[in-house]
Order: sequence, then structure tokens, then C-alpha cells
Amino acid sequence: MASNTVGARLLRRKPVSALIAESEGADALPAGAPEEGGRSGIHLRRSIGLWQLSSIGIGATIGTGIFFVLNSAVPSAGPAVILSFVIAAITAGLTALCYAEMASAIPVSGSSYSYAYATLGEGVAFVVGICLLMEYGVSASAIAVSWAEYLNKFLDLAVGWQIPDKLAGAPGDGHWFNLPALLLVAMVCFLLIRGVSESVKVNAAMVAVKILILVLFIGVALTAFHSGNLTPFMPLGIGGVQVAASSIFFSFIGLDAVSTAGEEVKNPRRTLPLAIIISLVVVTLLYILVALAGIGAQPWEKFDGQEAGLAQILQDITGQSWPAMIFAVGAIISIFSITLVVIYGQTRILYSMGRDGMLPKRFAQLSPRTGTPVWNTIAVGLGVGALAAFIPLEKLADITSLGTLIAFSVVSVGVIVLRRTQPDLPRGFKVPGYPVVPLVSVAFCIYLITGLHADTFEAGAVALVVAVAVYFGYSIKHSKLEGAEETAAVEQPADSKIG
Repeated sequence: MASNTVGARLLRRKPVSALIAESEGADALPAGAPEEGGRSGIHLRRSIGLWQLSSIGIGATIGTGIFFVLNSAVPSAGPAVILSFVIAAITAGLTALCYAEMASAIPVSGSSYSYAYATLGEGVAFVVGICLLMEYGVSASAIAVSWAEYLNKFLDLAVGWQIPDKLAGAPGDGHWFNLPALLLVAMVCFLLIRGVSESVKVNAAMVAVKILILVLFIGVALTAFHSGNLTPFMPLGIGGVQVAASSIFFSFIGLDAVSTAGEEVKNPRRTLPLAIIISLVVVTLLYILVALAGIGAQPWEKFDGQEAGLAQILQDITGQSWPAMIFAVGAIISIFSITLVVIYGQTRILYSMGRDGMLPKRFAQLSPRTGTPVWNTIAVGLGVGALAAFIPLEKLADITSLGTLIAFSVVSVGVIVLRRTQPDLPRGFKVPGYPVVPLVSVAFCIYLITGLHADTFEAGAVALVVAVAVYFGYSIKHSKLEGAEETAAVEQPADSKIG
């Protein structure tokens, strides 16, 4: 019989075999091929290798926070922000191991949403999907906002002109809207519509530039390192360290972004876990070194309200404009690549939810020519552009952290559930120290969630209300699993008669 009670619908799970079967057509059929076996002949294409996938993780993580989060995190923790980065990195590391196992066992698009659908049920999966959409959309908006700061810094140093204040910030304090942020989102969406292969190649090149720029900052900043800037080390107490770590955590969104590419990766069971671990190691090392160098080069009180902070530190150290100009150019390129990856991740979450019937099918439509979800990408661009143009940066970062931490917790729990329900499922990677590591990962995520500001939970509550309304108003009736159950219920009497 069909599971027609609300509780049964909320708990129904999508079989891992069904998730993988939907993705297997990525190589098997050419674009535009006729439908076979009830599946569309147009599929996402497997074109991403290990370096390109690692670049997605590094690209969406390095810079998501380090280019501007110091200016909001340092005033909360003082020099102990270095400890905040360590706490955030440990939490991300524990979760990365869980992501690596889930990605190797379920190598499909959708990331945490797809993993939750296979392990915890449709209700949890839908809420996680909404959290991911909030996480990616708000993160992309926050990044686009910071792009305007570095663009103005470069223009000021290069030609002595800046974009007028009215057009370079969210409404308030004399601003109308953030025009550079809108332009950035439009350029990113145009590139993504052209094709994934082109996008990841551009991103890989930008990531190489980004790493060089951060190494340049570390090298110059360490020449002005003053140990006195690290004392007192924890002026705002352990509470400040927790608040800063919670805010910083959104910058580790890149680990989730890697797994959104599951259906477009070559040899995914091996490539996905390797890329996640490589991304984590590179990102953690650079984050801690940049934070240490920056705090050592400048008193922590100066970070508050400082725009294009890292570029300004270089200018203050050298007394010349060229190092800051080079860094500003690097930041402009870097932030472009971050926005590219984060918007890419959001479109793949929408694609997976549309394919499952959780959202309108139009979100899962792919272009026969490019194999990309064009309508989906345009819709994401409009939403992200609106947030970037009209919402202040400090409001965006914490909201992203909440969505990221919820998604990471669900993945860690999913590892335990999948080990118990499908112990023989092929896995390219297994979490060491199971089940302690997943449980500790959840504990760290909860610890960071409790450190978020109160208004962040208000935004989360609004997102939850929206999720519940959409699920019960649309998704519960249009879910593919609902249709499959109804078909099974209709066919069962006929089968019994034959018997």
C-alpha cells in the first residue's frame, strides 16, 4: 500500500540505487537523445577531474571568508581569532571525513540534500535542501558584496576614482544599492550558462592566482610581524572566540560545494573524497597563516570597519600602493571564482530537488546544447543579485553559517545511518574512528550553532516556515516517490488477480 499518512511521507527515503541510476546516464547518452526507461536523455556531463574538482573546493572556500571575514571576526575575538579559525577548521575537518564517505557512496548531485534523502527521509531532506539554498544564495551574495570593496580599492589605487557610494553598497548610510555586486552575479551566471567545462577551467586558473596572492600577503605581512599585537591574546574571553568561530564557519562552504558536483565528476568514488580532503588541507593551512600574519602586522582594534582589509594592511606596511594594488586585483579575481563556484553549487541543489519533484520540474531542465540548467541559473542569479544589492554584508555571513552547520550535521548523522542500513554499499572511502568521528563532528557543529547571533535564528525560523509551507503546499504531492507509490498501489490488485 502507498504510504498515505503524513508521517510516512516525511520518513520515506529515496533508494541509493535510484539516486545512482539517475546519474549514470551522464556518460551513456548524448545530449538530446530520446528518453529511455522513463529518464530524460539530457544529463549532466562528467567532465571534471581531480585538480578541477579540488579547485572547486579551494575556490569556494579560500576567499569566501579570508578576504573579508577578518574585519567582522577579529572585533569579536581579538587576536584569539586565530583560535577561532582552528576551531572552525577542526569542525570542518571532522565533517570533511563524513562528506568524503557519503560522496564516495552516493556520487550524485545534490550534496547534503541527496544524502539526507537516502538516509533520513524526505522531510529532513527537504529542510536540508532549503538550508542549502539559503546557505549558497546568501553566501554568494555576501561574497559579491565584498567584491565591490576590493574593486573600489583597485580603482582608487589605479586611477584615483571610485564607484560612487550611492551605487556601491546596500541601502542605508547614503547607499542606494550595490551595482558592482549585481554586475559580478550577472557575469558569473553568463559563464555558467555557457557550460560547466569552461567554468571549471576558468575557476582552476583563478584559484592558482588566488593562492599566489595569499602567499604574497603572508610573505609581506610577516616582515611587519609584531608579537605585541597578539597580547592580550583573548581580550573578549572564550565567548568571543566562539562567536567568531561560528561566524567564520560559513567560509568552509567549499567542502559542500565539492559534493554538489557528484554527477559531473570523472571516477567519482575516488575523485570526490580525495578532492574534499585536498581542499580542506590547503584551505586550513592558508587560513591560519593569513590570520596569524594579519593580526601580527596590525593591532586587532584596527580591523573593525576596515574595507578591503588585507589590501590596506599591505599598503600600510610598504607605504606604497603597488602591493595593495596587486592584492586588490587578486582579490577581484579570487572573489569572482568563489561566486562562480557557490552559484554553481546552488543551481545543482535546485536541479536535484526539481528532478525529485520537490520543486517545479523546470529547475531540472537542461539545455540540449550546453547540458546546463539555463532557466535554473537565471532564477538563481536574480535571487542572489537582489540579496547582494540590498542586504548588508554583516547580516549575510551568520545566516550562511547556520545553513552550513545544519547541513554538515545532517551529513555526519547520515554516515551512521547508512552504515547501519546499507553496510555492504560500495564506498571509496570510510570515516576512520567510526562512530566517534561523526558523533564528535555533530557535537562541534552544535557548539558553533549556539554561538550565532540571535537574529540569525530569526532568519533561520523564517526559512523553516517557508520550507514547511512549500513542502506541504507543493512538494509532498509532487514528489516522485509519491507518484511511484500511487502507481504501485494501482498495479498491486492487478498483479494479485494474475496470481
